[in-house]
Amino acid sequence: MKLDTSSYYPKSPLDGEEYTSCAAGGQSSETGQSPAPETEPVQEPDPLPRTPSPRLEPAPTGASQAMDGFSTAMSWIMVPLLMPVYGMLLAFGLSILNYVPAGTKLGFTLVVAALNILVPALLILTLKKMGAIRDVGLNNRDERLWPYVISIICLGGTALFVAMKGAPMWLTMFFAGGAVAGIVELIVNHWWKISVHAAGVAGIVALLVRIMHDGYPAPSIFIWLCISIIVAGAVGMCRVWLGRHTVGQVLAGYTVGFCGVFFMTLIH
Repeated sequence: MKLDTSSYYPKSPLDGEEYTSCAAGGQSSETGQSPAPETEPVQEPDPLPRTPSPRLEPAPTGASQAMDGFSTAMSWIMVPLLMPVYGMLLAFGLSILNYVPAGTKLGFTLVVAALNILVPALLILTLKKMGAIRDVGLNNRDERLWPYVISIICLGGTALFVAMKGAPMWLTMFFAGGAVAGIVELIVNHWWKISVHAAGVAGIVALLVRIMHDGYPAPSIFIWLCISIIVAGAVGMCRVWLGRHTVGQVLAGYTVGFCGVFFMTLIH
């Protein structure tokens, strides 16, 4: 009679898995082969960090490029150094000064151009060569001190010259008003940058307003006044478009330039 010894060995909790593995191990040992070692899972390399692609600025359109060119051209055509000469030519063409001989007109215009274009331009180029300024456009507020002083002296000298030559008081005060506007801009420039382009064209508008009242104007004076107002608006828009000034700086330039010339020309 055989003894049942199965009750002496408790049943494996693995439900036969251990026995199966043992059997497989025994079989491997019988064949002389060791069980295959367990291989560790292969870790995948960390993905390379993704660098953000550079942000591409939109290519300028044809309209944008045209506006840039127009704004740059307007800024140079209406550069503040030319405003005294433009004012002189308008005074000769639209007021009682139209009856002055052509030779006298030419002589006055050349003197005004020399005092307000040639002299300041040479001095500004000298300042740039000395390293006092970096840009002849004077876009940096900190570099405007000496150009302001030069412009004020030249405008004051022009006012003195035309007064000594017997010019009408409103014409003398046009140049003196430009000097006064320059002094205000010089003071404000210590804290803030005013648009000198806007001040210059606004001074021309003020001159035409005074010619309408005191200068025995030509019949076309109103048309020229409207043109000057349109040009003044275009110049201000161009300066803002180019990023040279804010809207507030342009409006401040209009105010200083117009008031400086207009109220000075009220002096008789």
